[in-house]
Amino acid sequence: MSGFEPNALSVLLEDAGFRAVTDRAFLRITGSDATRWLNGMVSNSIQALEPGEGNYNFMLNAQGRIQGDATVYRETTAEPAEFLLATSTAQVETIQKHLDHFIIMDDVELTPAYTDETGLLVVGKRAAEALGRVGLPAIEPLRLVHADTEHGAVLLLTPAGGKVPVFELRGATATIDGIRNALRTPEVSAESLEFLRLLDARPLFGQDIRNTETARDLPQETAQTHALHFAKGCYLGQEIVERIRSRGQVHRRFTAFRLTGELPATLPAPLEAGGKLAGELTSAALVPLAEGPVLAALGYVRQEAVDAQLELTYAGGVAVPAA
Repeated sequence: MSGFEPNALSVLLEDAGFRAVTDRAFLRITGSDATRWLNGMVSNSIQALEPGEGNYNFMLNAQGRIQGDATVYRETTAEPAEFLLATSTAQVETIQKHLDHFIIMDDVELTPAYTDETGLLVVGKRAAEALGRVGLPAIEPLRLVHADTEHGAVLLLTPAGGKVPVFELRGATATIDGIRNALRTPEVSAESLEFLRLLDARPLFGQDIRNTETARDLPQETAQTHALHFAKGCYLGQEIVERIRSRGQVHRRFTAFRLTGELPATLPAPLEAGGKLAGELTSAALVPLAEGPVLAALGYVRQEAVDAQLELTYAGGVAVPAA
C-alpha cells in the first residue's frame, strides 16, 4: 500500500465508518472433546474461555513455527462448549487441513460456518454510537454475541483492541444491507484500514508473518504475546515456545518503524546496519496523520542492532524503530 488518501484516516480516528468484509472465514468446532482437543492445538488458553469470550491464537507445528493465526471464540450457549474460529479466507483451508490431521480418536468435528452470510466492519472512534443507532450493543474486544435487530438477526464479534473500536457483523445479505443503510456513517476504503493496521502495528499473516520456504516465523519473533499462554498445559509446538521463553529473548523482533526517505520499491525490503543484514521491512505506506503524512512501516530487526543503536538503512532511506 503506497498511496496518499487525504482525510481518509481521520474518519476512523475521529468518527466511524463501515467496510464490507470479504476476507473472513469461519470454522465451527464441536464435539464432546472440543475444549480439550482445541486447547492442545493452539497457542492460547481455550479451556479458560467463558461463553462469549475469545482470544487470539497461533497454530504451530512441532518445530514451533507458525502455520496460521486466528481468533477463537467460545459460543454463548452451547453445552458442551462449541467454538468459532475466525481467520482469513486465504488461510482457512490450510488451517482446516492442519487441524484435521490431528483428530485421531477425538469426538471433534470441524465445519465451515457462515459461508452464506454477508460481513460488515463498523470501525472508528464513534463506532459504538453507530451500533447503538441500529440497536446493537457495544461489546468489549474479544467478545461474541448473537443479537436481534429490526433488520434481522446478526452475529456481532470483536477482534483484539487497537487505537479505535472495531466491530464485525455477520448476517443475511438483506439484514446487513439494512443495517449498513441505517448506520449513517461513510464507507471507508481498504487503504484506510491498512493505515490503521500500520498505526496499530498489527502483523498480517502472509505478509508480515510468513510460513514459506524462505521464512518460517516463530511466535515470540512476532511480538504478539497476547497469542501465547504459558500455564495452560501441553499443546503442539509448546516445547519450542517454552525453550525460547526460558532463554529470555529472540534474535529478531517484529516492530513498527518510521521511515526517512522514500517508500520501499518492493517488499520485503532488507534492512542493513553497519553493512550487514539486520532485518527487513514487510509493510509500508504513506499514512496521512493530522500533523502531516508520515512514512510508516512494519518489519523485523535483529536485537543486537537495536541494543547497539545502529542506524538501520534500506534501499531508499533510513528506518527508525518506533516507540
